[in-house]
Amino acid sequence: EQALRLSVEADINGLRRVLDELTLARADLEMQIENLKEELAYLKKNHEEEMNALRGQVGGEISVEMDAAPGIDLTKILAEMREQYETLAEKNRRDAEQWFFSKTEELNREVAINTEQLQSGKTEITELRRTIQSLEIDLQSQLSTKAALEGSLADTESRYGAQLAQLQALISSVEEQLAELRCDMERQNHDYRLLLDVKSRLEQEIATYRRLLEGEDA
Repeated sequence: EQALRLSVEADINGLRRVLDELTLARADLEMQIENLKEELAYLKKNHEEEMNALRGQVGGEISVEMDAAPGIDLTKILAEMREQYETLAEKNRRDAEQWFFSKTEELNREVAINTEQLQSGKTEITELRRTIQSLEIDLQSQLSTKAALEGSLADTESRYGAQLAQLQALISSVEEQLAELRCDMERQNHDYRLLLDVKSRLEQEIATYRRLLEGEDA
């Protein structure tokens, strides 16, 4: 997510640079258009000055040629020349305006596309930030759960350790008692065997005395 975020930020920075370049290009085109307008105004001014000069010259020639011979219709020629100049100037103006409008429209389209891409990038960054916040919340929740489980595990280990110690002590006590019982049983068994020996000897002596007594009676 962090790498994707850095990539999106890099794309946004690139789009900003493109937008800056487009802004500079638009300013350059506007400056060129202003220069073309100034040049067109300058050409119109020169054209008017040349037309005025031609009118003056033609007027002088007319005055000279009126005395010599029938002159040519210079007014018509000047009108045609003026119409040609005006047509050419109008064509240049239309071409310049068309070029300006096409460039402006192209720049507007590029700006709109870049703006849409920038907005899309911002939306994606917002979604990524939401995702990162959600992941951070999940991480905090998992860390809290882990801490709770670790505490419960430690408590369980401590409790079972205490119970195990108690059981071990109980087993040791029982083993000691069993050892004492075993010793007591061995001792009692030894005493029992001694008593059996004593009993057997007594029975033998009683039998002997009985035989003796029976012999005396006989």
